[in-house]
Amino acid sequence: MVMRQVRHVSRAMGVSDGSGAGKNSRRLGGMLRRGLYVSTVITAVVVPTSALAHAGVPAPPPARHAPTTAENLTDRYQASRVNITEAARMAKEHGSSERAERLQAMAAPTRQFLAFDGRGSGRAVEVLGNLATAQRIAVLVPGADTRLDTYDPRNGRPDKTLGGAAAELHSELNRQAPRIPAAVVAWLGYDTPNTISPEVVTSGRATSAARELRAFVDTLHRANRIAAVSLLGHSYGSVVCAQAASGLAAADIVLYGCPGAGVEHAADLRARARIWAGRGSSDWVADIPHVQANLLGTTVGFGPDPVSANFGARLFTAGDVSHSDYHKPGSLALTNLARITLGKDPLNHD
Repeated sequence: MVMRQVRHVSRAMGVSDGSGAGKNSRRLGGMLRRGLYVSTVITAVVVPTSALAHAGVPAPPPARHAPTTAENLTDRYQASRVNITEAARMAKEHGSSERAERLQAMAAPTRQFLAFDGRGSGRAVEVLGNLATAQRIAVLVPGADTRLDTYDPRNGRPDKTLGGAAAELHSELNRQAPRIPAAVVAWLGYDTPNTISPEVVTSGRATSAARELRAFVDTLHRANRIAAVSLLGHSYGSVVCAQAASGLAAADIVLYGCPGAGVEHAADLRARARIWAGRGSSDWVADIPHVQANLLGTTVGFGPDPVSANFGARLFTAGDVSHSDYHKPGSLALTNLARITLGKDPLNHD
């Protein structure tokens, strides 16, 4: 019974049974990615997921905060800084020197964290710019494998991390519109799934994260009642944004590197916001099966491709970027993410 359903899902997702070779390397690459996707799907349903969690680095509980207002933002930033400093001390005593160094950098006086939780894989909500006076606010919602230990750049390109991506977007907003006050929020407000894990092909993490994201948008509006808020969801983070979209008080919701929004059409999201979708021409997400299927009572996959014409989103050009390059300085993708945040039409050309 299980194998019949597995074969049915494999056919629905466009994976062959091994007969026949691909016509070219791109097709072969797509088949391999589809095969990996289906293997993950099968693992998600057939393999038990109750493995014991590994013990994490010790950290204090989050700082207690009064409800956020424009007047108490500085107090919140300071309380989070104290909490991060304590988490760094505990990590160092535990022998986790790399974690301690990362946390010490996050505790710098120039940085502004609305919220922080150093326990487990960690959560952090960082603000770049003046949240109280901004006219435009972008909230970056990250995808899989984003956690405290990958939040800030260590080596390589900073824009490949959430903290670095937020900094690049903030710089681009200031470059495009220096007279328009803008803020960027790096929202690590949920436990992101691992790239190769059961959770990454189902919406369970996204459903719980969407509740947190909706509450956070309400928090933003308490701190700033005039700003236009845009949600920018990358990869699995776009699934989170789609789940949070219904009736949300946001100007724009941008889905990029998106495996699917969980609905047939953009209108099904019941959003007040404008729904945008874009994908780089080198993004491997184009090769995964954009379907949903039921396997042993579990829904896997996220439905139609958001950049397809039938889905009905507003499309923007991301240029020739790969899955982790949307925030690369000078890229068309970053340019258009900033333009949408600023309420401008994107540049829809390569």
